[in-house]
Amino acid sequence: MRVMARSSTTSANSQAANRAAVGQEKAKALVMAAIGALVEDGKAEWNRTATGEIEMRLMSGEVFVLGEVSVTRIA
Repeated sequence: MRVMARSSTTSANSQAANRAAVGQEKAKALVMAAIGALVEDGKAEWNRTATGEIEMRLMSGEVFVLGEVSVTRIA
């Protein structure tokens, strides 16, 4: 019985992790679409830095680095 309980708990944890990963990918896609719209509207520019990071510069002067799971304002 104990083995089954652990097995079902592990399976439930795995399913929850998969749902979270899908949710994170959807959120990332929404953020990237919004940033893409800013670029298309001429309100921002983005480029890849020498280190391979994606940098976004708003026309108002703010600068952001777009990480794999985060957006960091650097100026």
